[in-house]
Amino acid sequence: MNPLDLVNLSPFMELTAGNPDTKIGLIDGPVATSHPDISSENIRQIPGKNSGSCSQKDSDTCQHGTYVTGVLSAKIISPAPAICPDCTLLLQPIFLESKPANGQMLSATSDELSAALIDCIDARAYVINLSASVVQQSSKGINQLEELLDCSVRSGVVVVAAAGNQRTIGSTPITRHNRVIPVAACDFQGRPGRSRSGDDLLL
Repeated sequence: MNPLDLVNLSPFMELTAGNPDTKIGLIDGPVATSHPDISSENIRQIPGKNSGSCSQKDSDTCQHGTYVTGVLSAKIISPAPAICPDCTLLLQPIFLESKPANGQMLSATSDELSAALIDCIDARAYVINLSASVVQQSSKGINQLEELLDCSVRSGVVVVAAAGNQRTIGSTPITRHNRVIPVAACDFQGRPGRSRSGDDLLL
């Protein structure tokens, strides 16, 4: 079974591969933009302190960022889903390449996530794809993050966030926001499950 059929995406993908005017902010790790299956023509980096391109292609963060990029922007002829390769993908990496994932969801502070959200909103992203858990949660930082998610809603931005791949759906200040779309890996019967690589299948 085609996994895209499971989430009812196939009929939409037959209609369009996306539009360059539709910008998707990717808050994740750096990306191997030179990968032969990545359609890099529509990939841009939001200016910041972290590079959007990988220097260590075997690092957990690079593999994760590249994997999610493939789901969104791989070439149509590649094995990856490539659900919107003609949309403009805005890279906003927040994970350092030296930071190990160890099969777990990558994490960031609420301040790091808030800054990344601001950058994506300022860059006129229509959709923000976020796969990170929150660490070092101060009440001030969490309140700021929730206010930014409220701001994204008012700006017409759709936020899609990974909710976990350990056969459970975890609650975070991001996923419990009433306008965020939480997603998790599932098997071919639609049951929550662990993805093969531990990466977040944002479908």
